[in-house]
Amino acid sequence: MKIGFLQYSPAFGDVQKTIATIEGLRSRFSGAELLVLPELCNSGYNFLSRTQARDFSESVENSSFLTYLIDVCSQGCFHIVTGFNERDHDRLYNTAALVGPSGLVGLYRKLHLFQNEKAFFTPGDLGLPVFDIGKARIGMLICFDWIFPEAWRILSLKGADVICHPSNLVLPDLAQRGVPAHALMNRVFTITANRTGTERDLTFTGRSIICDTSGVVIASATKDEECVRMVDVDIATARTKSITARNDIFADRRPEEYSLLCEPVNIGDR
Repeated sequence: MKIGFLQYSPAFGDVQKTIATIEGLRSRFSGAELLVLPELCNSGYNFLSRTQARDFSESVENSSFLTYLIDVCSQGCFHIVTGFNERDHDRLYNTAALVGPSGLVGLYRKLHLFQNEKAFFTPGDLGLPVFDIGKARIGMLICFDWIFPEAWRILSLKGADVICHPSNLVLPDLAQRGVPAHALMNRVFTITANRTGTERDLTFTGRSIICDTSGVVIASATKDEECVRMVDVDIATARTKSITARNDIFADRRPEEYSLLCEPVNIGDR
């Protein structure tokens, strides 16, 4: 299966300009079967207010951005995961949308909001779903979700072969060091699609990566380049969780010893 990412700078508050940028890169991702775009692709990121965040948002049912991506998928017969500023009635969600030739496949709403996102978005309420697109089972996380190992493990236990990770990373190199470990520890493929550029006081760090099931980075980008990277992978390797002839990372788990993971932590007691 040919998987990849598109690294670029979405236009702040101008979805048509962002669509034009993607259209200009379209020839470079010909042949892709799964492509991941950055976080909040249809709006940009560094909002001045919740009102501005809402003004730049779209509903799933009436989105020019998703309509464009679905058309691209239909013409190329493949799937895209994109970050999406989603408006649902009076709430905004930092969302990842999986679309394909037949339309919207499913949504994930970001569980772990970062910094000023807490002023604009409602924490996700759709859990951690996994979607079967035929050749692979797809899980989605967004940006700061990378630091929570529980999320990666749950998606893997639910059968995800590929975990797609639209991002607007601003902390240099942290996710790029952490995500390969999640790929290794869960024996899944990961695609981190980060953005480039600057919005007011935030500069995004680029360096998008694809990792294989051994945690090896098999495709990457530099900090500033606008690019597409694609690589062929054997999805079957994500469905074998054996480490040795007598060790399986799921079968050897001891869930009865992990109860603390499900308990809230009182920060004042740390």
